[in-house]
Amino acid sequence: MKNLDKVKNNLAFDLRESIEAKKKIIFDVNKIQKIITSITEKMKNNGKLLICGNGGSAADAQHLVAEFLVRLNPKKNRKPFPAISLAMDTSTITACGNDYKFENIFERNFKALAFKHDVLLIISTSGNSKNIIKVLKEANKQKVLSIGFLGSGGGKAKKYCDLSIIIRSKNVARIQECHIFLGHFILSQVENHLLN
Repeated sequence: MKNLDKVKNNLAFDLRESIEAKKKIIFDVNKIQKIITSITEKMKNNGKLLICGNGGSAADAQHLVAEFLVRLNPKKNRKPFPAISLAMDTSTITACGNDYKFENIFERNFKALAFKHDVLLIISTSGNSKNIIKVLKEANKQKVLSIGFLGSGGGKAKKYCDLSIIIRSKNVARIQECHIFLGHFILSQVENHLLN
C-alpha cells in the first residue's frame, strides 16, 4: 500500500508539472500563429519541412515527419506532404560522424537537400548542440526559414532561429512533452490550411 501511495504521489506531481509546462505555451500564441502561417506559405510554394534533433528530439523529428508523410488525422485521406528528418539513417549518420565530425551530421544533409522555399525545424532541449548550431548557421546562409522548438533559456540556438518557442523548464521530459505537443498542434493546423 505504501508503494502504491508513493507511485500515486509521484504520478500526481509529474502530471501537475506537465500540465503547468503546457499551460505556459498559450503565451506564445502569436509566435505559434506566425509559425503556422510561415510553414503553410512555404509549402504552398513547393517547399518542404526539414526536421532535426538529437536523442529524444531525433525521435520527435522522425515522428513529426511521419505525420506529414502519412497523415495526422485518420479521417483525412490526403496526399502526402513533403518532410524529411535530417537524421535519416544510421549509415548516413555514422559515415558523416566517421569521415567528418558528428557536429556535421545535420548541416551536411541540409546542404544536399535544402532549397529556398523549405523550412528547417530544429528541436533541442538545450539549444547548445554543435550540430544544431551548425545547421542553423547554414540555413541562415541559404536564407531558409528556421524554426526552433527549444527548452530552458533557448541556449545559443535562439539567436540563429528566425522563429522560436522556448519551453521555460529545466526538466528535459517536460520540455520534450511540450515539443511533441507543439509539433502535433502546428502541423495539424498547417494540414488544415493546405487542405482548404
